[in-house]
Amino acid sequence: MAISWNSSQGPTLGVEWEVQLIDAQTRLLRQDADQVLAGLTGVDASGEHPHIRHELMQSTVEIVTGICSTVSEARADLEKNIAELRRSADNHGIVLACAGTHPVSSWRDAKMAPIKRYAEIVEQMQWLARRIQTFGVHVHVGLRDGSKAIPIVNALASYLPHFLALTASSPFWNGEDTGLASTRAIIFGDLPTAGPPHRLSDWGEFEEYMDTLLRARTIRSIKEVWWDIRPHADLGTIEIRMFDGLSTAREVAMVTALSQSLVQLFDAQLDRGYRLPSPSSWVVRDNKWRATRYGLDATVITDESGTTAPLRDELYELVRELEPTADRLGCLEELQVASEVLEYGASYERQRAILAHLGDMTDVIDALVTEFAEDRFVIPGEGGHGRK
Repeated sequence: MAISWNSSQGPTLGVEWEVQLIDAQTRLLRQDADQVLAGLTGVDASGEHPHIRHELMQSTVEIVTGICSTVSEARADLEKNIAELRRSADNHGIVLACAGTHPVSSWRDAKMAPIKRYAEIVEQMQWLARRIQTFGVHVHVGLRDGSKAIPIVNALASYLPHFLALTASSPFWNGEDTGLASTRAIIFGDLPTAGPPHRLSDWGEFEEYMDTLLRARTIRSIKEVWWDIRPHADLGTIEIRMFDGLSTAREVAMVTALSQSLVQLFDAQLDRGYRLPSPSSWVVRDNKWRATRYGLDATVITDESGTTAPLRDELYELVRELEPTADRLGCLEELQVASEVLEYGASYERQRAILAHLGDMTDVIDALVTEFAEDRFVIPGEGGHGRK
């Protein structure tokens, strides 16, 4: 089958931010997305908001930007719609937060959104889908030339541990510490068409593979291929789906800058005739697991012979390498937030530190709510103040 690439006008951006609806009193998830969405202004003729919409669970609302040229534009778009969502949520006694999982609420209490497509997914996947009360951030980066999509996806697969460790925010599941930095990576990764992207040689092989999956009835649409990084032909983008849910807009802007800078760098390298890295599947999967388990403290594989290096060191080097590209794109300040995460801790570290310092899971939820509302890191032992 031929899959047409809808060319983007350069490295444009689109961001999807899955937000938790939390009861202001109990601090548990509220399965009330219907009521919150019904209270929004700015809905279109069909009764739906163009940028605030349902996700699989009624505990989730997804904020979606329009097509943006810069990271700062994407962030402003998100913040405008968050403000609109907050106005409606307040009327229902709901506060907003985000992390890869809710620390306490059980997936068994979740209700599915009344969307036919979601009902079909649950019917097909059963328990695997019913327990996906998880939250993430997806970043789309535009690409003019679709023939570059597969080489860039292959190259980006080298950075799955970097993406995950910086954003890992789901150490708790149903009130227990799982011992993982990202429980969400396991829960969502269990879906049969999720996980790291398959290493393919070119766009023709991608088309052939999608055709095979459709013929075999593994999928009904290529949109059901939920790889951690995937080409999105209809939008003309590379979509990075590896990020855990993030509690601050500054961290969302950080991963948006990281995504745009990497895609732009690889695009330029292909134009100069460079061959992009294409790591073996075993390296990609092993490194993803290491980041899932250890987060920023992971030691990752750096070549096919098994050489390893601390992921923190690799991240410092990556930020320095991307600074010239980020500067040209106008997102250097946002990219450098990664250095603050390395200094003050990723969300999974901050959450565990809050629990150790204050001793109650409710305090963890309170910190996530504060981070989301005030766009700052909550650092225990510093009077609740994190770096702006």
